[in-house]
Amino acid sequence: MTVIRATESRTFELPGVRFSAYAAPSRGCRELCTWQITVAPNHDAAPHTLDRDETFLVLSGRLRVTPDGELLEPGDVAIVPAGEPISVVNPGPEDAVAYVAIAAGFTATTAEGERLQPPWAQ
Repeated sequence: MTVIRATESRTFELPGVRFSAYAAPSRGCRELCTWQITVAPNHDAAPHTLDRDETFLVLSGRLRVTPDGELLEPGDVAIVPAGEPISVVNPGPEDAVAYVAIAAGFTATTAEGERLQPPWAQ
């Protein structure tokens, strides 16, 4: 068994979003990747698609996750099917936090067509 303490998460920053990486192949989890995202107030992330289903569990604040864009509150879960465009929006005045899970080995495609595996999922 592998234990990853909160203080041992790897942190990655993009404009308006902080990723705290936990489970991933490089950390002993061959089949699943998980991370926590903290989305800044009034932030709208760039759209992208993934080749695997992705889930979001809102822990605090409120988020809109496209393609449907319903307002999610703490405890709500959004499941975005593979191939659907994803954008994460924090419409509120405070940080929003969610826990994200996806199958290991996924590939993301940016709106510009770039294919990549994010470093927080490796």
